[in-house]
Amino acid sequence: MAAAAVASGRGGVRGRGGEGEEGSLARRAWRQYLRQLQLHPLRTKMITAGCLAGVSDSVAQKLSGYQRIEKRRLLLKMLFGFAYGGPFGHFLHKVLDYIFKGKKDTKTIAKKVLLEQITSSPWNNLLFLFYYGYVVERRPFKEVKTRVKKQYPSVQLSAWMFWPIVGWINHMYMPLQFRVIFHSFVACCWGIFLNLRARAMSLKQS
Repeated sequence: MAAAAVASGRGGVRGRGGEGEEGSLARRAWRQYLRQLQLHPLRTKMITAGCLAGVSDSVAQKLSGYQRIEKRRLLLKMLFGFAYGGPFGHFLHKVLDYIFKGKKDTKTIAKKVLLEQITSSPWNNLLFLFYYGYVVERRPFKEVKTRVKKQYPSVQLSAWMFWPIVGWINHMYMPLQFRVIFHSFVACCWGIFLNLRARAMSLKQS
């Protein structure tokens, strides 16, 4: 029994040590990420946006009933986040901070959110619908145009019901260097939620 107790004690020490090592590794990884964000902000935001787009689409495909991940679709969604979402957000927030001189009072935040919602939000949703239909799904441009005309109003209305709240939190509480990352993370969760909702609606109809 004594031997068992000693062995148990050693195992416990090892277990706690393992947990400590994992925590230490996570902290080191986070510090390294913050360092990269400081040294190479644009590149880091691009990679982060691409990875989060990949996570969102992987989960979305599984929720939609795909047996295997469609790699082409996944890579193209990641490419959109990497090549467009990250850079666009990076420069958008820099421009907004320049226009409003970095102020964070309630009136200024309201103006920022309003400007964002009447300019970048409609443009981003329109561009994504065309990109998804024409590039990802490889539909004829004429068909994509017709589908976008039909889908765009409801997509934009849904965006205006949700994203202003996210924008307010982002501009009010997030430091400039974290705003694109926060937006990308919420977009990842939002994409998963939309797929869950679409899945539930299709199950009800069937």
